[in-house]
Amino acid sequence: MGWITEEFGDSHEGITGAVLADGHEPKPVYLDFGSGSGSVHETSEWWAYNGELNRPRAAAVRAACACGWRGPDYPIAWDELPDGGLNDVDTSGPYRDWSGHIATVDRRTVPLPAEVAEAIERLDEQLTTLAEQAPVAALRAAAALERITAAVGLEAAHAVQADELSFDTIATALGISPQAARSRLTRYLLAH
Repeated sequence: MGWITEEFGDSHEGITGAVLADGHEPKPVYLDFGSGSGSVHETSEWWAYNGELNRPRAAAVRAACACGWRGPDYPIAWDELPDGGLNDVDTSGPYRDWSGHIATVDRRTVPLPAEVAEAIERLDEQLTTLAEQAPVAALRAAAALERITAAVGLEAAHAVQADELSFDTIATALGISPQAARSRLTRYLLAH
């Protein structure tokens, strides 16, 4: 199962990936969990590379991020694991490495002014409470926020275009991929 953050989404989705004895990552495998088109699952996660069903056996695990970043290798001592021992492989190291990578991504993003970050946090708390206590009022507030974000997003997207920033620059500032940055900018520009 992969790791994901709300803020950076699938631009920085992480997994514990497999590393083969030659140091390369294996190609993704396809697992069939039943009948029907939705039953086939593609994965590159380490546990799928246990040497069974003609799949290669992982020599190590490491954190792998959708952005291309990779962490250090952690060897797997298969002969020391009881009964195939997939549950006994410690994947906490790769998770810590990916978490460190996410912290680095976050440090590179454009900072929000403290008062804006605090206002967003307070609004989140207030609207969560409102949704529990007065759900129709919360829906009205959500609609107002949608109008505000669409208008502010459009204005900001036009300003970004006028500044002629590259999608790589925008992506780094937002902590997402260049493709996701292009999509976000386009979404705001086409909203009206």
